[in-house]
Amino acid sequence: MDKPIPRATQRPAEFTRPAHWTNDPAPTPKPIEQGDDPDGLDPTRFGDWEKNGIAIDF
Repeated sequence: MDKPIPRATQRPAEFTRPAHWTNDPAPTPKPIEQGDDPDGLDPTRFGDWEKNGIAIDF
C-alpha cells in the first residue's frame, strides 16, 4: 500500500490573501425569539418544526 501524500501545513509562498479575509472573531448568535403560535409549534433550525419532541419537515 502506498503511503499517503503528506498534508501541507503552510500556504505556498506565492499565495496572497484576498482583501475580504479577516481575523475577526465570529459574531455572537442572537437569542431565540419565541413567537405566539396557537398550535404550540416552534420552528427549529433548518426549517423543520417540532411537535411532541419530534422534528418534522413539510
